[in-house]
Amino acid sequence: MAPARVPPERAAPVAAAPEAARAPRSAVVLPRGAPALVPVPPSARVALSTASTYPESTASAFEMAARLGYDGVEIMVWTDPVSQDPEALRRLVDYHGIPILAIHAPCLLLTQRVWGTDPWAKLVRARAVAETLGAPTVVVHPPFRWQRDYAREFVTGIERMAGETDVRFAVENMFPLRARGREVSAYAPDWSPVDDDYAHVTLDLSHTSVSRSDPVAMAGVLGERLVHVHMADGVGSAKDEHLVPGRGTQPCAELLELLAAGGFDGTIVVEINTRRAESRVQREADLAEALAFTRLHFAAPSAAGLHHTYG
Repeated sequence: MAPARVPPERAAPVAAAPEAARAPRSAVVLPRGAPALVPVPPSARVALSTASTYPESTASAFEMAARLGYDGVEIMVWTDPVSQDPEALRRLVDYHGIPILAIHAPCLLLTQRVWGTDPWAKLVRARAVAETLGAPTVVVHPPFRWQRDYAREFVTGIERMAGETDVRFAVENMFPLRARGREVSAYAPDWSPVDDDYAHVTLDLSHTSVSRSDPVAMAGVLGERLVHVHMADGVGSAKDEHLVPGRGTQPCAELLELLAAGGFDGTIVVEINTRRAESRVQREADLAEALAFTRLHFAAPSAAGLHHTYG
């Protein structure tokens, strides 16, 4: 994690502690002949989803992301007109000096009429916005079961659209609905993208909490198909909680460390729920905590061949 920037006029001089008084440094003891661990800076960027600042505006999300030190933003296209307008978004990019790293297509229940009602037209428009603004990824949910024609052609349609652009369509894992001990999937062909032939996938850790899936195992199965991560947490309830990472039961730290060690170069997006924040100060504190957690754990030393030789 990069150290916080401290203006020179505020930096207090720190006297060096005597050698005997210094806390001992922890050390990693490797087997004889093992290659030395070499820190490798992770190349993935950490972005803020504009959904994380709801009910504040898309413009407010840019302002907070830039000031808190995020690398970029993911645009949740919703009822805020600015989120739907590429020119308005470009002005925010230019003003705050922070890029858009993903477009989340309007495929939620509350955005069913945003950009019309044709789901394929929504994806075409999301792709156009991503291309215009230089965003490498469009996040899309699997179809709802009642969208029968869309669901029937979804896997092949996503593959076809992916072949027409450099923008990645990253299909997100969702979750079944649970009630009275029963599970019902609201999505087709499935709430999980793992077994379908998608070239690119988004892994959401709040959704794995609801589905009671193992995100580390899912990441292992997905391999290079995993290009986008929604960092959040949950406690395994039937509610999609989107807690600050570290406040639930999901293996957020373990997954981040695994991704860092594997050289993950996609995008990690903080997507948390701050709707209950009583003030802007509290909302920003949650966003800052989520960013600090992500940066702290998305850093791991690497040793070429160490796992294969000694693991």
